[in-house]
Amino acid sequence: MQNVLQKYAQLLVNYCMEVQPGERLFVKTTTLAVPLVREVYREALKKGAHVETELDFREQSRIFLAEAGEDQLNYQPLLYTKAMDEFDCYLFIRAPFNLRENQSADVAKSKIRSKALKGAQENYFARTATRELKRNLCQYPTQASAQEAGMSLEEYQQFIFGACKLFDEDPVQSWLNVRKNQQAYTDLLNSKEQIHYKGDGIDIKFSTKGRTWINSDGQTNMPSGEIYTSPVEDSVNGVVHFSYPAIYMGHQVEGVTLWVKDGYVEKWEAKQGQEFLSKIFEVEGTRRFGEVAVGTNYDINRFTKNILFDEKIGGTVHMAVGQSYLQTGGKNKSTVHWDMIAGMQDGGEIWADGEKIYENGKFLPII
Repeated sequence: MQNVLQKYAQLLVNYCMEVQPGERLFVKTTTLAVPLVREVYREALKKGAHVETELDFREQSRIFLAEAGEDQLNYQPLLYTKAMDEFDCYLFIRAPFNLRENQSADVAKSKIRSKALKGAQENYFARTATRELKRNLCQYPTQASAQEAGMSLEEYQQFIFGACKLFDEDPVQSWLNVRKNQQAYTDLLNSKEQIHYKGDGIDIKFSTKGRTWINSDGQTNMPSGEIYTSPVEDSVNGVVHFSYPAIYMGHQVEGVTLWVKDGYVEKWEAKQGQEFLSKIFEVEGTRRFGEVAVGTNYDINRFTKNILFDEKIGGTVHMAVGQSYLQTGGKNKSTVHWDMIAGMQDGGEIWADGEKIYENGKFLPII
């Protein structure tokens, strides 16, 4: 375990964030991830970085939303705000105690809190778009996440470390190989303008003219394995059914179908979780799409109810309502970015400028 965590820390510090001497690194997680934080701290100090940490305790967020008054809800946390404004590197390690902690949180209070953090969030999106802020999102195995994935903790550890290629002799080289292999398809998509997803319950078109498809190779998410962009906001038309459960803020919504006209979600339906879905669509910016993507990591071959892994499942596509990625040229703004996933393995197709480039969950060979 110790050796794997050392390799994990080395990958995060040296490959994902490319930490340099004198840079400031902000690490945010929970106290459950201390074993990994120790190794990241050690590795970053070896690189000559200045490291600040923020470790949340059990039910911290729930207690805050239950007890905080309006002045406290509007308070902007000093370290987080400064890090998003000024730091060079940001590592967020997911290590939850309880994935349902905020499920019954006061919605009105949550909205106030989201509004208070909006400025820092906007700085985060703007600075990560240019890599002025080098960020990485990763996972530390906890009992809560293992149970959610339907695995024992030991199984889940093996799953996470395997997905991050930590059992490979040289994980950095393995991710460099991912970068190289995905680049050909990234270049192909960047040469096209009109994209059409077709599949079971899916018939949706959008334009990516003037937008940039990005090769996600593990630097911003660990693990990764996707190619993504933001569609032209008013160009999305058609219907899309998401065959995988859509999970957001501890809520699971199943059987989501969206009907879209000129980029705007006009109608929505869910077999389970309709009320929560409707509440999210009340939030500004959520009825337009901030992302479209293709999952390319065939080592992630099971659904775990964790979007960090699930959106990369090889043979899937996903679309996110809400906030766009500025680095792709996207312009939609929202406090929400909710990825929803559709399987393409059984008859799914992607067409680009009238040419079929993807079938049954895989890109077709480039001639």
